[in-house]
Amino acid sequence: MPGYLFHYHKFKEMYETPIVKDQDEIAMKKLKMLIEPFILRRVKKEVLTELPDKTISVLNNEMQEEQLKIYLSYLANAKQEAMQELQQNGVEKSQIKILALLMRLRQICCHPGLFIDNYKGESSKLNQCIEIVKDAVSAGHKILLFSGYTGMFPFIEKALQKEAISYFKLTGQTKVGERIGMVEEFNQNEEIKVFLISLKAGGTGLNLIGADMVIHYDPWWNLSAENQATDRTYRIGQKKNVQVYKLITKNSIEERIYELQQRKAKLIDSMLSTNQTFINKLSKEEIMQLFS
Repeated sequence: MPGYLFHYHKFKEMYETPIVKDQDEIAMKKLKMLIEPFILRRVKKEVLTELPDKTISVLNNEMQEEQLKIYLSYLANAKQEAMQELQQNGVEKSQIKILALLMRLRQICCHPGLFIDNYKGESSKLNQCIEIVKDAVSAGHKILLFSGYTGMFPFIEKALQKEAISYFKLTGQTKVGERIGMVEEFNQNEEIKVFLISLKAGGTGLNLIGADMVIHYDPWWNLSAENQATDRTYRIGQKKNVQVYKLITKNSIEERIYELQQRKAKLIDSMLSTNQTFINKLSKEEIMQLFS
């Protein structure tokens, strides 16, 4: 229906700018009226009424000593590089460079050893994660542990082995036949307590109702990807209440990402009555806010 929502310049002036920048409710209601006839919403709780409760909790951790020094040092350099890049090339041509800078900050929050060779210090998040896993396992829970970084798994595996906690691991390198076997084994074998899963490799297509706890080790840009990952266990056949933990490092890029997720999700939810939200186009102001 060409022209239904006008040309982009007019659409931006009438709706996009007032809604995104000013949270203009009148503009939001007008746009919603225009698009509502074409939106069909199916909410899982309404369709699958037999599902048990799902509780989502955000758990904060704080970087200490060496990890914090590395983060603050890199943040200062990254902020300066990002500003120069944006001034020279603009937002559109700077995305790859900006994402690379942000990725390093995110990796430091997870574990500086992800890109610093021979790093001997600790990771506050890893310590927190293992404590949660230990408590959960002792209480009889089975856990899905997701991360966007497969490089994080060797650190987690080493810690799990030290605590004598049995686990499986699934990444993009895991063969299809092996995946099926591990899924069946995990659901049936009470001795396997933890399933480490790459967010990209295991975000869809797996039925892991043997677990009743989900840990998101690091926040992903795309909130719907996290929700799909959680739904590996929160689906038809699940009889237990599901507890979801999101591990967020305080005073870091992760807090900025989480805040951005919530803001975008709230906006999209109020506009389209859907939980789908993709963080793929940020303004210059939003980008620099991530480096604060």
